[in-house]
Amino acid sequence: MSTIDYKAAAGALHDDLVTMRRDLHRHPEIAFQEVRTAAIIAEKLSGLGFEVQTGVGKTGVVAVLEGAADGRTVLWRADMDALPVQEENQTDYVSTVSGRMHACGHDGHVSIALGIARLLAEHRDSLKGRVKFVFQPAEEIVAGAQAMIADGVLDAPRPDVSLGLHLWNELPVGTVGVTDGAVMAASSNLIIRISGKGGHAAMPHRTADPVVCAAQIISALQTIVSRNVDPAQTAVVSITQLKGSNADNIIPECVELGGSLRAYSLDIRDHSARRIHEIAESISQAMGCTAEVKLRHGTIPVINSAEVTAQLRETFAEVVGASAINTDFRTMASEDMSFFMDGIPGAYFFVGSANSAKGLDYPHHHARFDIDEESLALGVALGAAAIGSYLF
Repeated sequence: MSTIDYKAAAGALHDDLVTMRRDLHRHPEIAFQEVRTAAIIAEKLSGLGFEVQTGVGKTGVVAVLEGAADGRTVLWRADMDALPVQEENQTDYVSTVSGRMHACGHDGHVSIALGIARLLAEHRDSLKGRVKFVFQPAEEIVAGAQAMIADGVLDAPRPDVSLGLHLWNELPVGTVGVTDGAVMAASSNLIIRISGKGGHAAMPHRTADPVVCAAQIISALQTIVSRNVDPAQTAVVSITQLKGSNADNIIPECVELGGSLRAYSLDIRDHSARRIHEIAESISQAMGCTAEVKLRHGTIPVINSAEVTAQLRETFAEVVGASAINTDFRTMASEDMSFFMDGIPGAYFFVGSANSAKGLDYPHHHARFDIDEESLALGVALGAAAIGSYLF
């Protein structure tokens, strides 16, 4: 049992955490372009005496902190990439890169992970085992985790437990979400290309109108969740794009739909995917058109181990108090942290970063997204305590 006062130790790092986060926020780098970010991480951790490896999964960084005695291996993962978003905030740390922004909190995740590393390095003589810090690129395009795994990040040694957090603007600062089971969804992208017979808008009888066909398909796809998924379970089928003619007097030859499929289980995902094919193809045939459906599966669900979350809830209660812990928080957003946790027991938890009184409650991926920076020190305290519960 550790005697470290994690909250006090993390609080002492507050100013440094804010400085680091704001520097990263000013210099956002998108997927597989996180060169500056990776260099800063490698320099900081090398200075703390970590064994550092760069270029893992293209731009990823892996750093290992060895304890004084043998023991388990804990993986801590933080994602590094920003988004192709033009920032609309007016702060003194606003993005300096046009069309690029940390709109999801990954700048905070890197800062928190560096803070955890610094805190634990001060107590390495009491550490039994090791921490493998994984700084991952390209989370936003669902490619970085698999690239790092392909480069052997889960080998030599293989982690015994995998941990990570997400700053989350749907939870108020000072709270934490730690939930058993599926907490983030499997995500798939879909494209449906509907081909018909185009023509003049004044003569629709001479056409096989793919626009009307698309409208019927969009409507029918909404019945997948309401009529094909167990009401005790859930899924999301969202059509977000419709591309057709660029003139108001032309019925196009084809229409393309784009969207997203989300589910907490692969069985529901796969069943919903079959229904998308069946609905699109049968409606198109009935209306004299054809449909080509392409589904690209991205992430798998993030599934927390009940054993790990039980341990974390007990640990976190000593840091924030039991009343600040939400045990039933989940989201239909997705995360490729799921690939690190696939086959390795772990927990991915949510640290509240919203403060509506300060206007810091815009959703993730919004051009005015920002966090209450009090969440940074709390993230360090929780992360270090989580790791410490396995290694001290």
